[in-house]
Amino acid sequence: MATRTDAPTRREQILKEAARLFAERGFHGVGVDEIGAAVGISGPGLYRHFAGKDAMLAELLVGISESLLTGAKRRLAEAGAAGAAGVADAVDAADGVVPEAVLDSLIEGHIDFALDDRPLITLHDRELDRLRDADRKLVRQLQRQYVELWVGVVRRLYPDLGEPAARSAVHSVFGLLNSTPHLTRPGSLPDRAGTAELLHRMARGAFAAAADS
Repeated sequence: MATRTDAPTRREQILKEAARLFAERGFHGVGVDEIGAAVGISGPGLYRHFAGKDAMLAELLVGISESLLTGAKRRLAEAGAAGAAGVADAVDAADGVVPEAVLDSLIEGHIDFALDDRPLITLHDRELDRLRDADRKLVRQLQRQYVELWVGVVRRLYPDLGEPAARSAVHSVFGLLNSTPHLTRPGSLPDRAGTAELLHRMARGAFAAAADS
């Protein structure tokens, strides 16, 4: 989502503004008319694109989970694991690739998300339980696959790190990177490039510390 450079569609504009408003004021604090006004259409006009706010929320949370997993698989493929059928296959296919470069690429991708899609992090934390059971289960399934892909790469780089410890380290790094919505006080951070570099160093340091413990 954050890496697209082409003009967004009207549907994408609606989702972006819905995410921003939901994150700022809560799901129940935002009306359809307000979302419509943010993109320059009438509230009823939104129903040509979405069945309602619940449908927007589901597409936002399922969509970002799909996007993160797809992006991570693409990064593995670009690193030399092309042709892998699934998460485990993608990691296994990267035998000839320097695992440090693969991990750096995964970290960069997640940092892009954490810096450019902050409202979605807030939405996930606050509103995930509002999804229908099927959508919530799908989000969890996609997230588990994303985590396991990272775990496989981390264990390639740090082969002495056990699977439970690697998984804990991955979750800890996600917690670090996903803290960006709370780092919004003016002047509290360097520019985007500097923030990305700082987060990257901290993530790599966390994995190295886990391997040394």
